[in-house]
Amino acid sequence: MFEAELLVRHCLGWDRTRFLISMGEPIPVAARDQLAALCERRSRREPLQYMFGTQEFYGRPFHVRPGVLIPRPETEILVEQLLCRAEKLWPADQSLQVVDIGTGSGAICVTIACERPHWQVSTVDLSPDATAIARENAEQLGARVRFLQGDLVQPLLEAHERVDILVSNPPYIPSRDVDELDDEVKAYEPRLALDGGDDGLDCYRRLCDALPSLLKQTALVGFEVGIHQARDVASLMKASGVIDQVEIVADLAGIDRVVIGIRTGRKE
Repeated sequence: MFEAELLVRHCLGWDRTRFLISMGEPIPVAARDQLAALCERRSRREPLQYMFGTQEFYGRPFHVRPGVLIPRPETEILVEQLLCRAEKLWPADQSLQVVDIGTGSGAICVTIACERPHWQVSTVDLSPDATAIARENAEQLGARVRFLQGDLVQPLLEAHERVDILVSNPPYIPSRDVDELDDEVKAYEPRLALDGGDDGLDCYRRLCDALPSLLKQTALVGFEVGIHQARDVASLMKASGVIDQVEIVADLAGIDRVVIGIRTGRKE
């Protein structure tokens, strides 16, 4: 029923208050035709976010369309954790070098750039489609973000860059499980943004292997993880040899969802 309301409101351009007080009014013909077309698309399990072309994240509207992963509420926890922990590691006015690996819609990098406009935020993605959509979101939200195209951290390694904060919500679904996902996920969202290899940990291994070459002496790392992956990812962080503290943070459902690593500033 809630989906039906969203579809009607979208076609009419109404907020919920207008919808509730106008329920007895007839729907204009043009809106009825649009609604019928949307219902047909939804019957094929197309996500509402792609149909509407937008998804809210951290209180901001983000453009989304096929070719980019739809931002999830759980990822807001990752952003919030990084912002809060950065306050304890650095002075509030310090300009930090931040990189988001796996741009997607730009939800993470654009949000961080909006919340901390004095930070230098970069992001890397292999997909030209995702990069294009993220650029649109950065422009519409007034975020200053540097966009790099490449395979995970490779552009940073080639440029010998080091960062204060590294954040990523990489593909983490085991390959064998991708085809078992709901139709609206597996049939519409890009497999490149979902498939994390045999055990779902391929990207985490590569990211953690690169940490010694990427992190400054004091640094913060944050990863979103899948179900039952947090301890394995925490171990990979520790095995990098440059992470001194690791913490696992659960989401609102009690599922371990974020792994935070801190490099406390010891000499390299």
